[in-house]
Amino acid sequence: MNPFQFTRATTPKAAISAITKESGTYFLAGGTNLIDLMKREVIIPERLVDINKLPLATIEKTASGLRIGAMAKNSAVADHELVKKHFPLLSMALNAGASAQLRNMATVGGNMMQRTRCSYFYDHSMPCNKRGPVQAGPDKGKPNGPAGCGAIGGFNRMHAIFGASSKCIAVHPSDMCIALAALDATVNVSGPKGDRRIPFSELHRLPGEMPQKDNTLLPGELIISVDLPTNRFADYSHYLKIRDRASYAFALVSVGVGLDMKDKTIQDVRLAMGGVAHKPWRLFEAEQFLKGKEATEANFKQAATLSMKNAKGYGENDFKLTLAPNSIIDALKTATKTA
Repeated sequence: MNPFQFTRATTPKAAISAITKESGTYFLAGGTNLIDLMKREVIIPERLVDINKLPLATIEKTASGLRIGAMAKNSAVADHELVKKHFPLLSMALNAGASAQLRNMATVGGNMMQRTRCSYFYDHSMPCNKRGPVQAGPDKGKPNGPAGCGAIGGFNRMHAIFGASSKCIAVHPSDMCIALAALDATVNVSGPKGDRRIPFSELHRLPGEMPQKDNTLLPGELIISVDLPTNRFADYSHYLKIRDRASYAFALVSVGVGLDMKDKTIQDVRLAMGGVAHKPWRLFEAEQFLKGKEATEANFKQAATLSMKNAKGYGENDFKLTLAPNSIIDALKTATKTA
């Protein structure tokens, strides 16, 4: 690992000021992804700004729902009574992620910012458009390796079937973010130009022509908190994660479901998927189809078929074209207790 400078901030203003002073500066929270990236020299920071002392770990009820501080630990959020009672989908998704030890370190803000686990992204000898420009560092940085996307035509079993481009087919790795997308969360950020609110669906980007850019945060912006609006999904929620082993594995496909039910009729529904795109993937067309319909397997199958209209496999991940719709059906059946 390359040498770097280390500073500690105790207020959001000080943290933002510190990160905007020079390039090659990164916020350090739990470090569960950042340290991996540093060890593999995917990024070579000149300075880390420790934000663990920021007073941003509260979880509190608001007039419109729930506010979760960016420094709240994943384990604390998953086990919080307000989350389990009113937003069980979020608790399920968090508990499906990583290991207990990592959940005790990882923060809500850091979870949103984690980067893909694509093996080509971590290997400098392999082509990857996502690593972006050479990082400045004490040794003038490491070469990015050849341009291109090694996963296209390469080992792509874990990769995207939605929203990919000729530049990148990597997937977003977070479980928590799938739940936040389904729950219509809003992210509160602060930066050199002031405060702003970002709908969660607009926080992460598809790869397009700039796969190295994961999100829509502006330079120097810091995630302060995330807001969850009140909903009626608590009794009919489910997070289904299909993976290669029972724990500590990223999703091949995951589905987050929340429904508002009256008898057997679906009044409202939210559906999001993980392991299938460069960002948490909302199934808007399927949601519209299911509203007002009865909770039946036939309707779930139609919704799943609608969800797959623009899906595309790249060889080794073609199995997701079958696994994904089956997972949607299974998750809906479990959430509506019709399984």
